[in-house]
Amino acid sequence: MSTGESFTPLRILHSEAATGFGGQEQYIHRMMLAMRERGHQLEAVCQPHAKLAERLRQEDFQVHTMLMDGPANYVRGVARVRGILRQGRFDVLNTHSRRDTMLAGVAARLAGTPLIVRTRHLANRPGSLLSYTIVPHRVTTASDFVRQGLIERGVPEGHVATVYPAVELPPLTGQSTLRKELKLAANDIVVGCVAVMRALKGHRELIDAMAPLIAERPNLHLVLVGGGSPLFEEIQAYVASRGLNRRVHMLGTRGDVPNLLEGFDIFALATRKEASGTVFVEAGAAGLPVVGTRVDGVPEMMREGSSGILVPLDDVAALSQAIRRLVEDPALRAGMGRAGLEFCRHSGRFSLRAMVERTESAYLRWLGELKK
Repeated sequence: MSTGESFTPLRILHSEAATGFGGQEQYIHRMMLAMRERGHQLEAVCQPHAKLAERLRQEDFQVHTMLMDGPANYVRGVARVRGILRQGRFDVLNTHSRRDTMLAGVAARLAGTPLIVRTRHLANRPGSLLSYTIVPHRVTTASDFVRQGLIERGVPEGHVATVYPAVELPPLTGQSTLRKELKLAANDIVVGCVAVMRALKGHRELIDAMAPLIAERPNLHLVLVGGGSPLFEEIQAYVASRGLNRRVHMLGTRGDVPNLLEGFDIFALATRKEASGTVFVEAGAAGLPVVGTRVDGVPEMMREGSSGILVPLDDVAALSQAIRRLVEDPALRAGMGRAGLEFCRHSGRFSLRAMVERTESAYLRWLGELKK
C-alpha cells in the first residue's frame, strides 16, 4: 500500500486438505507470512497430520485442524468451518484443492463469507467446474495458461486472476562446489537439470537429446538433480544402458540447489506438464540460459529467444539442437544468462511482493464487486 492510502486489514482464512509440504503448501506458507507482514490477519484450516499445520504453528498462526476424508468427517467439517468463519468474521476464505473447496467453500457459503476464492495450482484442466464456479466466487491461478484454460471451460474472464508464485532467490555468490565435487575441469561444459524424478519431467528425453552431443564433445556433462523412486533407479539403469555413466551425473535430492545452479553453464528441462515452472525462474535468476519445452505455463517463465529457447514437446532433435547452439556459442550463453538475470531477478515479476500485491488487489476488487 502506498504511503497515505487508507488501509483496512482483511481477515483471511486459508484451507488446504493435502498433508505433504510440496509447492502448493509452500505457496500458502509464503503467502500467509507475507500477507501478515502487510497487516492482514490470517488463520488456516488443515488436517491434523498436515505438515503445513506444523509449519504455520511454528510461525505463531492459529491453525484449526479437522479430518476431511469420508462423509462423516465432511459433515462435521462443514459445520465446524462454518462456525469458525462466523465467529472470526472472516472477509475471505481462500481454498487450494478440490477436497477443501467442497468442504470449507460450502461452509463459507452457509456462513455468508463475503469472498470465497479458489486457487488453482495445477496445469491440467478440471473435469468439473463445481469447485471453480458454483462454490467459490472467484479464482486465482498460477499462470496465464491455467487462467485461460479455466476461461475456455466456462469460468467468466473477470472472475479469474493470475498470481505467479513467488520464487525465493538467494544472493548470487559467484562460486559453486559442483565442479570440485564431480572433479570437472575448468573448460568442461555442464548442462544441468533440477527436477523431481517423475515421468512428466522428461528426463529420458533430455538424456536422448544429450547423448549425441556428449559423443561429439569430451568436455560436455549432464547433471541431474532430484530424487524420486522408482524412476531414479530406472533412469540410472537407462544411463548405464546408454554407456553414459561417466558423463551423466545423478546427484539425487539435494539441499544446496542454488550452489549447484551456479556450477551449471546451461539449464535444460524437457517437462511435459507445468502449471508455471518456477525452476526455470530459479535457473534464469542464477544467470543461466534455459532450454525448455513449449508447454503450459513454461513460456511465461522466460523471454523466448532472449533468455531461453523453447522447443516442441517430444521433439528430441529440436531439444538437442537447442542445447547444441548454447554449447557451441559462449557469447550466446552469456547474453541469454544476462537476459535471464534481468527478467527473473530484477523485473519483480516473480517477487514475493508482486505475489502479495496481486492477491491483495484481487481480493479488494472482488470484495467491492460482490458488495454491489
